[in-house]
Amino acid sequence: MNLFEHTHQSQIRKEAPLADRMRPRTIEEFVGQSHILAPGRLLRRAIQADQLSSLIFYGPPGTGKTTLARIIANTTKAEFISINAVLSGVGDIRNCIETARKVRTEHQRRSVLFVDEVHRFNKAQQDAMLPHVENGTVILIGATTENPYFEVNKSLVSRSRIFQLQSLTKSEVEKILENALEDNERGFGNKKVDLLAEARSHLANVAAGDARAALNALELAVLTSQADSDGTFRITLEIAEESIQQKAVLYDKDGDAHFDTISAFIKSMRGSDPDAALFWMAKMVEAGEDPRFIFRRMLIFASEDVGMADPQALGVVASAAQAFDYVGMPEGRFHLAQACLYLSTAPKSNSAFAFFDAISSVRKEQSGEVPDSLKDASRDSEGFGHGEGYLYPHAYRDHWVAQQYLPDVLQGRIFYQPSEQGYEATVRENVTKYREAQLASFHSLSAAEKSGFSDYWEARTLDSSGELLNEIREKITEIAQLSRNSLALVLNAGDGLMIGELLRQISDEAVYALVKTESEKQLLYGMHAESSSGIKPVVVADKSGNPASFEVDELRFDRIVGRNVLHNQNDKASFLKTLSKWISAEGFMILAENVPSLGQRLSNLISQDSLDSEFREKLILAEDEIYNNPQNPRCNWTPETLQDQLEAENWSIDCWHVKEYSTPIMIRKEHVEQWFNAQSEKQYSGYLYELSSFISQKELQVLNECFRKEIVGKVVEWRSVCLFMRLIKNFSNE
Repeated sequence: MNLFEHTHQSQIRKEAPLADRMRPRTIEEFVGQSHILAPGRLLRRAIQADQLSSLIFYGPPGTGKTTLARIIANTTKAEFISINAVLSGVGDIRNCIETARKVRTEHQRRSVLFVDEVHRFNKAQQDAMLPHVENGTVILIGATTENPYFEVNKSLVSRSRIFQLQSLTKSEVEKILENALEDNERGFGNKKVDLLAEARSHLANVAAGDARAALNALELAVLTSQADSDGTFRITLEIAEESIQQKAVLYDKDGDAHFDTISAFIKSMRGSDPDAALFWMAKMVEAGEDPRFIFRRMLIFASEDVGMADPQALGVVASAAQAFDYVGMPEGRFHLAQACLYLSTAPKSNSAFAFFDAISSVRKEQSGEVPDSLKDASRDSEGFGHGEGYLYPHAYRDHWVAQQYLPDVLQGRIFYQPSEQGYEATVRENVTKYREAQLASFHSLSAAEKSGFSDYWEARTLDSSGELLNEIREKITEIAQLSRNSLALVLNAGDGLMIGELLRQISDEAVYALVKTESEKQLLYGMHAESSSGIKPVVVADKSGNPASFEVDELRFDRIVGRNVLHNQNDKASFLKTLSKWISAEGFMILAENVPSLGQRLSNLISQDSLDSEFREKLILAEDEIYNNPQNPRCNWTPETLQDQLEAENWSIDCWHVKEYSTPIMIRKEHVEQWFNAQSEKQYSGYLYELSSFISQKELQVLNECFRKEIVGKVVEWRSVCLFMRLIKNFSNE
């Protein structure tokens, strides 16, 4: 570059808009997007190590997509080539590829090709680039405001890591404005600018997460204002309001805004938030969305999300839609609002999904024949006995009678689960009562008549422990409020229950896990070698459960989750305190802990008259001692005592939920033998070993025989209690 070109470039930089001049040059200067750029994050590590794969930055305007690309250009040792999809054609792409080939051949360096507005490339242009991305001639970095999964060639997407940038928060936009006021070289640091607090707040609010919009408004405000007598440019609220006008509604009927807004509308109604639902519907109407489309979505919602909790919802929405057709706009907006408010405030139930479970059963399982009693008796009753044995419900009390309706192979299968909401709550009890009676009636039939059912029921009851774990996993996931970019750590992860779910829900970040043994570590790596997100877990074996084992400086987690993490910890509150330093400023910890002291007592499985009152009282007291042993870290606590300890250690308890589960379990002979195994005392403190400190050997024999006689082969409701907690470290009081 000669002197004239250098002078020209310098002049261009000086005359560039403030938003362009203030672009961050390093990661350290970058404001926002901590979910992908905080220390320890995947993208930050890749940039700092200069080990980039193809990337696509996706997000709304003004969030830093192009800026990130320029930071990479300043950081990488690779040749950096930049084009804009709006201004470039296939010929430009070929020139870039030729440059990359030359650099690779002559200098043995990689080339990074940045394509701004990559979604604007047509199919031919994207296809022209694909083979060179695939063979490594160039590393693609694309930037787009449109969802790349829909707008970018699927082959390019599959070869790229997608990073979604989020709208900046108000505080982040204000920080960017402050930086511009303080920067002497690129901003207004060489001027005396007094941006009043209310003006700064207004600019950040109206910019709606768009840093470029906020900086452009600030520049306009400064350049069009007169300095005071002391040379100060005072930016008041009135000047700020003039400088940043009302933001245009971002809405494209065929683009992301359309799908994202209708999604927000539906989810707001589902969440029973009428204010949010009205806002999103207003945005759609204001942007010109067809009201009939909105009504169609509400008609679906009335059955899918309200359903049997309020069967009238469908009629209300259908009537509102019909009224809208009669009235039209603008008065028809009243009918839109009424339908929206009705659905938002109605009780919710998605029990209609039971139909899809039934469809799945028809498609995937042996469906069986129609029971003879249900077959049409008008044609084949004499020859085949069709309809024989059918009981006419109206002939019985309450117009109901227990009899078989499902095929033999599906008897006992449950599809419909009534919710506890609205109208459906009033039918729940009857449905449950009839269902139980139906199963009881079926059990009374001989095994010879119903061969195969015992196997089904046996499998179902044996799987109940797995069903309980699924419930616990779902509850932890619900409380965790995960996003695609959450940086998460799983404690006590050796059982594999949580890590798979987190890998499915967190698609843009690594999931860290702590296990106790190397064998557990290898097992997890084997299970998740090919996770759906393409990211393998980071697993470390360390019995201490200390995240320091990851050896990553400044590693902070948005979510730390675990199940039964505290069972072997004598001082549970102190152990959690050691973990607090690994939680990010806005993160929290989610734990699920079984509470043995509140769980099932074996003595409750046998009837009251099986033992004399003195022996039963003795047995109950013995079990109370066992399940409240102060020397046993599994049992020496209750939710109340743990809560007191955590509050004393300065934890903020954001969620504290004690839930009782009742799980049907078939008690087998092997179970009782295990409980009363005399050899178990050599291996662990078994039931027999613990009871022997309180009950004589003769009484233990009587109890053993009682268990064998009463509960072996029976299905019992097994009670368990789980404590779910979400903890936030109160850093402000440190």
